[in-house]
Amino acid sequence: MSKVHLSLILGIFSIITPYIGLVISIFGSIYASKLLCNINGPKERKLISAGKVCSVIGIFLHTILLILLSFSLIIFFLTSV
Repeated sequence: MSKVHLSLILGIFSIITPYIGLVISIFGSIYASKLLCNINGPKERKLISAGKVCSVIGIFLHTILLILLSFSLIIFFLTSV
């Protein structure tokens, strides 16, 4: 498995794994950004870009998930009096 494929795998796992996906997506995004500076081939560049896009989507989804979870906990504790 090459570094290019690892970037894509981290991006995909960041979307499908709950709660830990935020950490995975941050690592995947940083890893893909570092790889984009060093790779010149068009096929590798496409795979790295796809991994970075998946990582950014994972960051967005898990941030929304944490915000909704926080609001639901706040509402639960405020209304359970």
